[in-house]
Amino acid sequence: MDFTNSLLLWYLENQRDLPWRQTRDPYRIWLSEIMLQQTRVAQATPYFFRFLEAFPTVTDMANAPEEAILKQWQGLGYYSRARNMHFTAQQIVAEYQGNFPNSYKKLLQLKGVGEYTAAAIASIAFNEPVAVVDGNVYRVLSRFFGIETDITSSKAKKEFSELANTLLDKNRPEQFNQALMEFGAIHCTPKNPKCESCVFQSGCIALRDKKTTELPVKLKKTKVTNRFFHYLVFEDPEGKTLLEKRTEKGIWHNLYQYPLLETTESKPYEEILRKIEIEHAEKSISSIRVLENDAVLHKLSHQNLYIRFYKISLNKSLTSGIKVESLENYPFPIVIYNFIKSNYL
Repeated sequence: MDFTNSLLLWYLENQRDLPWRQTRDPYRIWLSEIMLQQTRVAQATPYFFRFLEAFPTVTDMANAPEEAILKQWQGLGYYSRARNMHFTAQQIVAEYQGNFPNSYKKLLQLKGVGEYTAAAIASIAFNEPVAVVDGNVYRVLSRFFGIETDITSSKAKKEFSELANTLLDKNRPEQFNQALMEFGAIHCTPKNPKCESCVFQSGCIALRDKKTTELPVKLKKTKVTNRFFHYLVFEDPEGKTLLEKRTEKGIWHNLYQYPLLETTESKPYEEILRKIEIEHAEKSISSIRVLENDAVLHKLSHQNLYIRFYKISLNKSLTSGIKVESLENYPFPIVIYNFIKSNYL
C-alpha cells in the first residue's frame, strides 16, 4: 500500500478550512503552531484572530509589553508559551530585522521553537522537505506500521522522525505534513478512531492485530500533585482591592492574582480564617466569608488546584489598593478572571 499517496488523497478530500492554511506567512504559521500546542483548534482559532488584530506583525509583538501579550493569551493556558513567543519575536526583530529565518536549522535557534515547530514553519512557509513529528504523527505511524516503541523513550523521536522523513513527499512537504497531522487530529484519533471508514484499512497493522487502543505505547505516567489555593479578596471602604504578581517560577509566572494563602492539604474553614486574621491583622478586618461552599477544581496537566475565594471587608483604606474597574487591564489566570468577571465586571 502506498501510504503517502493514500494520505494525500485523503487530505485533499477531508482537510478542514482553517485560517492558517490560507497563508505562507511564517509569522501566522508560527503563531498558529504555538497556539495549537496542547490546545484544540476550536479554542485556538479566536485567539489567533485576536492576536493578529492586536499584533499584525512580528515587530508589533516584539514591541509590545509582556503584560499585553499575557492579557491577549489569557485563557489559553501554558503561559510559558506566550512568554517564549514574546521573547522569540524580540529575537527575530533584533537578529533577523523582523524576518523569520527561512530554514529548519536557523528556526531551531529561536527560543521556544523546537523540532516540531521548526519543521512545521520550514515546510509550510518555505517548502523545505523536513517532516513534522507530534502526538498525531506518533499515533498514526505507530498504528499503521505496528510500532511498539514507547513514545516517551529517548529513542522514539529519532525512530519516528526517520520514518516520517522517508515517507515525506519531497515535492509537497507542506501538504504531507499537514495531511499527517490532520489525519491524526480528526480521523485516527486517540479514542474511537474511524477504522471502519479508513483509507488505510488494508495495511494498518494495529487494525489487523486489534491493537488500536494499545498504540502508541506510552509507559511514563505524569504524576499529578494536589495544591490548595485560598485567594484573599480584600475590599476597603472605597471598594478597592489588592493584587499581587506571581514572580516565582512555575505556573502562571508574571500573571496577577489576589493575595494567596496556599496549603499542602485541605484545611478546616476555621483554621484558614484564624490564619488570615493573624497574618493580616494590620489591615483592620471587619468580616471574612468564604464565597463558595465547595472549592473550585482547576486541572492543569500535572496539578489539581483546589481554589477558594474569601471576601475580606476592611475598616480602613488600602494604601496600595486597586479600583475594581481597573481589574480588566491585568492579565490573570483564567480561573481568577472568571471569578472577577462573575462578581465585578
